[in-house]
Amino acid sequence: MKTAIRYYSKFGHTTKMAQIASELTGAKAELVSVPLTEPVDTLYLGAGVFMGKVDASIGEFIKTLKPEMVGRVVCFGSCAIIKSPVPQMRAMLEAQGIKVADQEFTCRGSMGPVHMGHPNKEDLDNFRKFVNNE
Repeated sequence: MKTAIRYYSKFGHTTKMAQIASELTGAKAELVSVPLTEPVDTLYLGAGVFMGKVDASIGEFIKTLKPEMVGRVVCFGSCAIIKSPVPQMRAMLEAQGIKVADQEFTCRGSMGPVHMGHPNKEDLDNFRKFVNNE
């Protein structure tokens, strides 16, 4: 089974999560600026939220995806204020005809003093369990 990992991280929270996914799957964690060049069964796609939205680079990356190149996408991310970045990513992916896994992962991210220290060890351990159960 071929796996790829792409992410965008403004403050480093999603980078930590992408690195864990890389350790567990053996796939290289790469920024969304790196296009998919071959078909994958599973794409882990990670993002955070800033000012209520995922970064535009996530949308730009998603627009490059074709259903025949991606079996399914597993979304993950962190956020400090809104509940999750996943609904925004899911809507963009489904608009491209890309299958999105029902399973998703979101944890707190810190923004200044808001949720300071997140994602913390417990958050990252929970993400590790999530990836292992995928």
